[in-house]
Formats: sequence, structure tokens, C-alpha cells
Amino acid sequence: MGTDVIERVQEFNQYYSELLGLLTDQYLGLDRPLGQARLLWEIRGRVGVRDLRDRLGLDSGYLSRLLRTLEKQDMVRIAPDPADGRAGIVQLTDAGLQERAALDKRCRAAVAALLAGLSPNQQDELVAAQRQVQRLLRLATITIAPAPADDARARQCLRQYAAELVERFPEGYDESTLTRPDDLDETLILACEQDRPVGCGMWVRLAPGIAEVRHLWTHPASRGLGLGRRLLKGIEADAATHGIGTLRLGTHRSLGEAIALYRGSGYQEIPAYLSSPYNQLCFEKHLSVSSIGNR
Repeated sequence: MGTDVIERVQEFNQYYSELLGLLTDQYLGLDRPLGQARLLWEIRGRVGVRDLRDRLGLDSGYLSRLLRTLEKQDMVRIAPDPADGRAGIVQLTDAGLQERAALDKRCRAAVAALLAGLSPNQQDELVAAQRQVQRLLRLATITIAPAPADDARARQCLRQYAAELVERFPEGYDESTLTRPDDLDETLILACEQDRPVGCGMWVRLAPGIAEVRHLWTHPASRGLGLGRRLLKGIEADAATHGIGTLRLGTHRSLGEAIALYRGSGYQEIPAYLSSPYNQLCFEKHLSVSSIGNR
């Protein structure tokens, strides 16, 4: 990565932070900094403190200090979780609800004022650019790494994968056909976004130097980011490091997006190589350093 790329991202971050007034202790003209304001915005109904911490990626100590400050100001009320006395539940007070409404009103007004100088076409262009930035930043923060075959997060992904195929395949899907941990000699490839599992895949050795890609799946909320392609590259890279030179896979005709991904990733259609009612189309790719590319 060139220093020019890093400097441009830093420059944009600095400009955007100053433009939105994120560095002051009176965010949107209210008597509180951004951290407290954002926390008020995220508390809707009764919310677990752990859920807030995980959602916002905050340090436990920092979150506790924010909540204590808001509690002293009568903005929030914190109580023990009835299901787990060690955990806390937080909700807004009437004063907190009023402040969040004020924050929302001021935020909308600030955005409207900011965009007033742009034409409708330019506003649409800006929104499209922001969506693209968000998509790429989400993709950049997703980690893809090998995980043990019995990893609970990976098995969760596989169960969701099977449940989706039950709905999408006209003939349904038999979950018992999933590759079991006992049958997997190698590792699963797991994708996580902020520690939440959002995708998985695996490869299984068929013969010396030949393996099969199985159960490649991404969570519906993470589709459209390019995650499927990254997962496939991760599987290819992991297989190559274990001496695999050829990868095969089978897919169902109803999975048009998967078929497009495989063809766009250099897989060529081949005759059926294993008997499976779900492998209606089969593909193969010969791996090389250039075909693996960056993960």
C-alpha cells in the first residue's frame, strides 16, 4: 500500500471530522460530546450493556464511564438483567428520550443545511459515493482466517447455510449432507465482522493435489460487499498452502449469484465428478500464484 493512499484517507478523515464538528464537546450544539450523543442514539428500548459494547466496539471501561455520566444526568436507567445478574440492561429515561429526539432533529437539520448548496443530482452522487465508501470499509474490516472444524461460530454459519438452501432449492435441502467436523481433515475458513460470523467455506481433499470447495456461504446482511469473492480467495490460498493444485466444486442451478462468482473467478465448467442431487453444475480451477492473488 502506497503512502499516498494512506495520506489521502487521513486527509479525508480529518476534513470530515472537522466538517461535522466531531471534535468539540458540544456535538450539534448540545452540551455533550459525540461519544455520549452516539450512545443515546443507540439505546432503543431495553438494551443489554454487552450488546451496546459489541455493537459499538467500545472498551468495557470506557462504556461504563459513559453510562455512569448519562445515569448521573438522568438520561439513562441501568438495572440488572433478570436473565443474568452479572449483566446490565439500560434504557432511556423520559429526559433521555427528549434529548435523543433533539439530537435527531438537529442532525437532520445539519445534514439538510450541508447539502443545500448541491443540486439534486449532486446530492444523489454524494449519497452513492458514501454508500461505496461504507461498502468498501465494511469489506476491509472483515477478517477471513482458518478456524477449527468444530468452531461453534463456523457451525452456526453452516446451519444458516442449510436453512437458506431449504428455502431456495425447489426440492429442499437435507441438512444431514453437511460436512461433519469428524469428516473434515483440514480447516474451515471463517469470515467475521466485529467478531460476528458472517460467512464460511471449506475445502475437502478428494485425491492427491485435488480438493473440493464446499459450503461457501455469506450472511444475507453482508452480501453485495464482495465478501464471497474474498472468501473464495481465502479458500484457494489455504488449499494451495496444503499442496492443492486443482479445486473443484458443484452448485445448484438456482444459485445464479454463486454461478456468476465461480465463472468470474476463473472456474471452468466440467462434467459431474461426484454424485449429489445438489451439484447440478460442476466447475474446476487450476491454482497458481497468480490465480490466488491477494486475500
